[in-house]
Amino acid sequence: MSTFMAKAETIERKWYVIDAANKPLGKTAVAAANILRGKHRPEFTPHVDCGEFVIIINASKAVLTGKKLEQKYYRHHSGYIGGLKEVQYKTLMATRPEKAVELAVKGMLPHNTLGAKAFTRLKVFAGAEHNHAAQKPIEL
Repeated sequence: MSTFMAKAETIERKWYVIDAANKPLGKTAVAAANILRGKHRPEFTPHVDCGEFVIIINASKAVLTGKKLEQKYYRHHSGYIGGLKEVQYKTLMATRPEKAVELAVKGMLPHNTLGAKAFTRLKVFAGAEHNHAAQKPIEL
């Protein structure tokens, strides 16, 4: 008996909606990363892009547990001397909650071309409305 290997061309991709309101940011990001990667499918193949599309709504109402709002920072470096930029998660969630959710999901995807391709299928919205109703997304 041979092992089944999925092919990216034959995969039929569905759309899923995840509501992040009053849920921990990490748990929402894990659910989204698993769907983007395709790990929920029985024909999951690690080296093939077999994930699906994910829409996350109510990103501004996502909850960070503990003292993460005060103690957690988003850091990036410009590459120049003294070029470290820090943003506290309290200000990040207040100004750009979509970015906070995207960063959480991106960190849970593989850091290679498969992860980059999967990340393009993530759509994040701060409010309850999204503009992907034509794709008939499934509520998760």
